[in-house]
Amino acid sequence: MKQARPLTITGGRLVTPDGVCDGALRLADGIIAGFEGPHDGDDIVDAKGALVIPGLVDLGVFAIDKGAFHFGGITRAALMPDQNPPLDYPARVNFIAKSGKPDMWVHPLAAATAGLAGAELAEIALMREAGAVAVATGRRWIADSGVMLRLLQYAAMLDMVVVSHAEDGGLTGKAVATAGEIATRLGLPAAPSQAEALAVARDIALAELAGARLHIRQMTTRAALDLVRAAKARGVAVTAGVTPAHFMLSDLATMDFRTFARLSPPLRCEDDRHAVREALADGTIDVISSGHDPRGPEDKRLPFADAEPGMAGAETLLAMALTLVRDGIVDLPRAVELLATNPARILGVKAGALAAGYEADIALVDPERPWIIDRRKMAASAGNTPFDGQPTQGRVTALYKGGVAVG
Repeated sequence: MKQARPLTITGGRLVTPDGVCDGALRLADGIIAGFEGPHDGDDIVDAKGALVIPGLVDLGVFAIDKGAFHFGGITRAALMPDQNPPLDYPARVNFIAKSGKPDMWVHPLAAATAGLAGAELAEIALMREAGAVAVATGRRWIADSGVMLRLLQYAAMLDMVVVSHAEDGGLTGKAVATAGEIATRLGLPAAPSQAEALAVARDIALAELAGARLHIRQMTTRAALDLVRAAKARGVAVTAGVTPAHFMLSDLATMDFRTFARLSPPLRCEDDRHAVREALADGTIDVISSGHDPRGPEDKRLPFADAEPGMAGAETLLAMALTLVRDGIVDLPRAVELLATNPARILGVKAGALAAGYEADIALVDPERPWIIDRRKMAASAGNTPFDGQPTQGRVTALYKGGVAVG
């Protein structure tokens, strides 16, 4: 799908790294040509005052639902290696790297270990040649520190970022909730929130030793965020991510045993939720991703302790992030940085910002448009959203991939 003719978007509010401004954006040959009015022969789109932002880059999803991603303004997604079979072999990575084109780019994350078992390093260099943009530990933490150090050293040699799931498995075991008053009241198997801080402390120490780049995919506790904040201050190449559930919800959302709120990491206490919002405001957290993980009734219509974790997040990602703007936690350029610019930079793709020469992946957004999240109407393969029934604001009104309209 190649852009046939140049396209100029006029009458929009451009959200750039330098701020929000009125202006025009010209797209030609699949890239952003510049901030200028239309040339002779250009197609012209009147944005009618809508926000013009780069297509979102979703770092760390577990499934690709094109309709859901397009609804949410996502034009690129980094797919976790937890597939069936796992992405631990070059041919599988190569297939995934081509699977979404032309209207959706899927960036595979190579499995760190064979079978994601946490024991033997996978063929990471071959998978990089096959199209992997980073390496990931999957849903689980690598418990063996020797294996993790070798992984970080190898990834540093290949200049690949390691995407880590930070929960000490020895502490979490089969827990489904965070230890505290709510889990006690509900009688749920629970683990202390310190399981995250312990895992983060070790992974940061090993990344510092190896001189590697580390991205902790989901940060959910005050103690762990303090560790990342301190590591950044001393120059460690660590970045952090979060999904909307952990800045919008606390473990109070599990009070009715609703399995749509069964997540990994589990929902935390109110203090941790506020700590996440503070970390979004001060720059400690670099990425907001959807964690898109659609789960059908066979996985969710079970007792809470037996249900699988995960949420369908692609369609609600942008709207939930815009709540941070309305609440004064971040401004619009910072929101776009969290949703697009930073994940693109971490993955090493030339996208995620309104800048000349970048990929012409563009979304037009009405930030005030109201809608109600309804799991029954979602385009995802399953509607397991913890935000079901919630009124919200912010909808994508048009989407372009490489300068070509999607949908």
